[in-house]
Amino acid sequence: MTKFVSKFMSDESGATAIEYGLIAALIAVVIISAVTALGTTIRDKFQAVTDGMAGEAPAE
Repeated sequence: MTKFVSKFMSDESGATAIEYGLIAALIAVVIISAVTALGTTIRDKFQAVTDGMAGEAPAE
């Protein structure tokens, strides 16, 4: 039993896959945050262009 526990504690074969998974999750969170922030800004810019084409004063 001691040998099994010792071998189990020293086995790092899945650690790399977990690290890559955590990195991918972090990248996904950053991308989602950036798209959300930029999406709002881009929507506001397109709305300003639409309002300008309709002859309305831009909302500032």
